[in-house]
Amino acid sequence: MRLLLVEDDAMLGSLLKRGLTQAGHTVEWLKSGESAFEALQTTEFDLLVLDVNLPKMSGIELVKKLRGNSGKFREQPVLMLTAMDGIEYKLQGLDSGADDYLTKPFDFEELLARIRALTRRAQGRQDAVLRAGDVEYHPKAKMVSKGGQTVILTAKELTVCSLLMERRNRIVSKTEIESALYGWGQDVDSNTVEVAVYNLRKKLGKEFIETLRGVGYMVRE
Repeated sequence: MRLLLVEDDAMLGSLLKRGLTQAGHTVEWLKSGESAFEALQTTEFDLLVLDVNLPKMSGIELVKKLRGNSGKFREQPVLMLTAMDGIEYKLQGLDSGADDYLTKPFDFEELLARIRALTRRAQGRQDAVLRAGDVEYHPKAKMVSKGGQTVILTAKELTVCSLLMERRNRIVSKTEIESALYGWGQDVDSNTVEVAVYNLRKKLGKEFIETLRGVGYMVRE
């Protein structure tokens, strides 16, 4: 999963990022609600792990802003973290739009279990097969087929294909695709996206991916 961790405590944030990465997740770590909101405008995440007590914009304010942003983030899974353990704080967090709420200090294994639970819940909304012409993408199985025949894709090709299929009829920029392929701060090969798109066209048809020069790529239904 691609996680956005928002935690202003440097020591805790570093520990959480390391632990979540070792658990197999791709983790981007930010330290303020404002920077998190900006990041969410351009990058899609499977889960937002969010501290409540953040500078300038609190976690609760961020979730309220996300949920009220024209419905764009209505389905974004959010797990809140806070040192405040009173029931009133928990209710405030959940009422703001958070899907779950974990009180510090917590056992790391419990955090992983909560993440898995939210993943299953979100996956339940994503089980439907996505179609574009005779190409089908099965999110749960991570499988692609064309004309009823399974097509074998590399990990990078599958990442690009799934992103474009999940955002059919919308333009996806090269930068967004690179963000899905690499973590922030990692070196990006200049032609990785072009190579993946070229290979997908070879395997799924030249017409499968449309190039909008200077803008990005699109898969149409």
